Amino acid sequence: MMTKVLRLGAVVLAAGMAFSATSALAADSDIKIVLSEELDLLEPCMATRSNIGRVILENVNETLTEYDTRNGKGLMPRLAESWEQKADGSWRFKLRPGVKFSDGSGFDAKDVKHSFDRAMSDKLTCESQRYFGGMKVTAEVVDDQTIDFIADPVQPILPLLLSLITIVPEETPMEFVREPVGTGPYKVSEWTPGHQIVLSRRDDYWGTAPKVTSATYLFRTDPAVRAAMVETGEADLAPSIAREDATNPATDFTYLDSETVYIRLDNAVAPISDIRVRKALNMAIDREAFIGTLLPEGTELAVALFPPTTTGWNPDVKLPAFDPEAAKQLLAEAKSDGVPVDTEIRLIARTANFPKVTEVMEALQQMLTDVGFNVKLEFVEVAQHEEYYSKPYPTDQGVYMLAAMHDNNKGDPIFTMYFKYASDGRQSGINDPKVDDLIKRASAATGEERAKLWSELVAYVHDDVVADIPLFHMVSYSRVAERLDFKPTIATNGQLQLSEIGFK
Repeated sequence: MMTKVLRLGAVVLAAGMAFSATSALAADSDIKIVLSEELDLLEPCMATRSNIGRVILENVNETLTEYDTRNGKGLMPRLAESWEQKADGSWRFKLRPGVKFSDGSGFDAKDVKHSFDRAMSDKLTCESQRYFGGMKVTAEVVDDQTIDFIADPVQPILPLLLSLITIVPEETPMEFVREPVGTGPYKVSEWTPGHQIVLSRRDDYWGTAPKVTSATYLFRTDPAVRAAMVETGEADLAPSIAREDATNPATDFTYLDSETVYIRLDNAVAPISDIRVRKALNMAIDREAFIGTLLPEGTELAVALFPPTTTGWNPDVKLPAFDPEAAKQLLAEAKSDGVPVDTEIRLIARTANFPKVTEVMEALQQMLTDVGFNVKLEFVEVAQHEEYYSKPYPTDQGVYMLAAMHDNNKGDPIFTMYFKYASDGRQSGINDPKVDDLIKRASAATGEERAKLWSELVAYVHDDVVADIPLFHMVSYSRVAERLDFKPTIATNGQLQLSEIGFK
């Protein structure tokens, strides 16, 4: 009997040691990521919004194609193994076999069609929908592993556009979901609003298993707090910290991100409807004064809402001159013609949108006030900001300008121009037939003609329409714990693939 007891004890001890070793191994590969703002949604079709994309894009919900900005490989397969353009201009995609969703159901072409139709439905207000403006695209199932996309007019970069459509099961309802189901390497195992989100690695993922077993996302608005959390071991990664907190070369990295800060103007509402007022707004701002002070060295001044590496960038478009006296004169001329230039204009910005956002907006307010504008600065949370950002715009909130950040890291202006400037673009402040025509022609063109048309549109919007107030192409700083094998890139701004994180 004693021998049996000793043997049983040895088995229990061995099992306990094995369990402890497994737990320790899992703990070593669990990470914590601290973000700047709480998520209001975990809806897959909203993953093009950077704060949501950093959590779920390609982690929980995958896309047919993937644009590789980290390694510069361009457009890559994801859930689609291959694609080709047919003689009629449509595109045929062959889907990856053997893929399962996190709920155990199989993935096929019907899921792809439903995901696309759902993203385009007028029953939801999906962010991904805005990139498909000015075209009619339909998805047709050929068989379980084959699907066609037909676009009118023909879209030569449709496979790139589809890198923005996250795939969900066919059974997903036509309403925003709280618990997303996807084909990605992770599933949402916990979401406690105001506290944390936890993603856990799936054992049945179709691809290579990532090294990170689970990721816990925490939220702190203060960049100094985020940096300190990584320094003290409370977190492993802070994708966005302030420049002055980036003091440790072993953990802190800088990168040119794909965000452009700008102020959206509603050109239909007085006094902003007068082009002299819009010119005065631009001339009142000393953009250079922000670089190396409130914003880090390396920040670039913007004349368009996408970075200079984008197709169709126009090097001939010049920054508006900082000329407060000329701005005052334009306001005086407009006032003498009856334009209500004394009207209070609200400058609305998003809380914690980027490090030093409060100080930047206060400086902008002062510059505009100095030339005679009546500007009231307000900060709102992300959900309220969206109410001002996308149509239908509020009509009972007085005159306002909206400070925002726009992310385009895809290399083509189509991810900016339609929804920011077309007459029926979801976030457009203008209504101009020439703009609409240029967008239509550029979207359907290829090669040098495409670049030429986009370049012409950049100049027209900036110089002739004075559609908005472009400000800065941003530089970001991140803090990465020394135990992680990861360096941020331009891709880190809009997504943070856990599969790209290793351990030293």
